[in-house]
Amino acid sequence: MNYQNSKDLYERASKVIPGGVNSPVRAFNSVGGTPIFITKAKGAYLWDEDGNKYIDYISSWGPMLLGHAEPDVVKAVQETAVNSTSFGAPTRLEVEMAELITSSVPGVDKVRMVNSGTEATMSAIRVARGYTGKNKIIKFKGNYHGHGDSFLIEAGSGALTMGEPSSPGVTEGTAKDTLNANYNDLDSVKKLVEANKDDMAAIILEPIAGNMGCIPPKKGFLKGLRELCDEHNIVLIFDEVMTGFRVDFQGAQKIYDVTADMVTYGKIIGAGLPVGAYGGKEEIMDYVAPSGPVYQAGTLSGNPLAMAAGFTLLKKLKNNPQVYEELEKKSSVLANGIGQILSDHDIPYTINRVGSMVGVFYCEGPVETFDDANRTDKELFGKIFHGMLKRGVHLPPSPFEAFFLSNALTAEDISNTLTAFEETITEI
Repeated sequence: MNYQNSKDLYERASKVIPGGVNSPVRAFNSVGGTPIFITKAKGAYLWDEDGNKYIDYISSWGPMLLGHAEPDVVKAVQETAVNSTSFGAPTRLEVEMAELITSSVPGVDKVRMVNSGTEATMSAIRVARGYTGKNKIIKFKGNYHGHGDSFLIEAGSGALTMGEPSSPGVTEGTAKDTLNANYNDLDSVKKLVEANKDDMAAIILEPIAGNMGCIPPKKGFLKGLRELCDEHNIVLIFDEVMTGFRVDFQGAQKIYDVTADMVTYGKIIGAGLPVGAYGGKEEIMDYVAPSGPVYQAGTLSGNPLAMAAGFTLLKKLKNNPQVYEELEKKSSVLANGIGQILSDHDIPYTINRVGSMVGVFYCEGPVETFDDANRTDKELFGKIFHGMLKRGVHLPPSPFEAFFLSNALTAEDISNTLTAFEETITEI
């Protein structure tokens, strides 16, 4: 494939944008080479600046469950934009979106719209601290909750890909209030809580880790956290920026039968437009201004374009639950096919999957923790990534990101993907 236009754009971008990209993981640092610049997408496909076509397994990092440029979503955005792109005032769309979320998700009595997943998690932590009157939080090694200062201590995903688990610029004062536990290790959490039980405001985690590959919770892990939080008056926050409305319409809470005190969402509630939200129990959410003393605001919160797009997508998902059954089947075929090819070539591997999130690790299993995920063969991953790219398959450019499938993928797309994978492995 020819990538000259993308190379030219990357050279121009590097002169005016740090690293040439606006999200570090897109820089291809972990796989080498030049990032491809996308011009359009439709359904399960992307096209780059050089006219190359790809089968997409990123889905804009999660939200495109029904594929890119879904016609009803596009129509909703166009019709809304005619009336202006923002007002700086409340709209009916915000109310309808909030009613849809609160009527669908366990434990979410009220919800506040924000502008990104990062803003949602930052705000949730602030509210938890205000509600409990305590300062410290527990997060988990390899979980990623955006680039808020509190979360950039042994973070996953982008920070991990760049080889900088802790970020300069985070103060010692902030760092001391963030404690790191080991994901899927309840004892490590109990020890931290016991040592700080009088000042522990919140425990935040991805209920299904998606930022160190796809790592589901071990049996009893989430229920154990729920019991621990109940015992010590700690706010349990599920970061469902990736998993919310994707693994199930009611998210990971439904799958694992554990209800959090607060939940955060990202761009899926905007069908890919910049948006986020945090919600939870009424007594906690009533601490948010103007009802309560914890201040949080944003001029573009509840932006009408994002609300129109997200409401349209979520209504389609709610009214068509078979989408999740279809995604389950497609994801199973893909994961089993990849596993068979790797087995045939005697390549060590572990594949974790929850619904339409798939994590492929090039190492022996099980992969249940941050340290386990870090054992994946990163050099092999880079070779596979580029081999697939040149065969027209767009995978996440990081060994620590999950595949996100869309229901726009056809049986032929998945078959072609497996053929490309077989050719790539044979070539390597």
